[in-house]
Amino acid sequence: MHAKVDADTCTGCELCVQTCPEIFYMNGDLAEAKDIEVPSEYEDTCRQAAEECPVEAISLD
Repeated sequence: MHAKVDADTCTGCELCVQTCPEIFYMNGDLAEAKDIEVPSEYEDTCRQAAEECPVEAISLD
């Protein structure tokens, strides 16, 4: 699984960073996802971050 944050949609609320800091981080005022395969132990929290994003800026594939 890979995570991606749509910079045009992200509002920088930091919820994903708080939920799954192993994958998401802040780059200035916007969140970004590390360009890595999400390790299996973080898949659940990564999905949770995507589901809880208030603007649905996170996509998983």
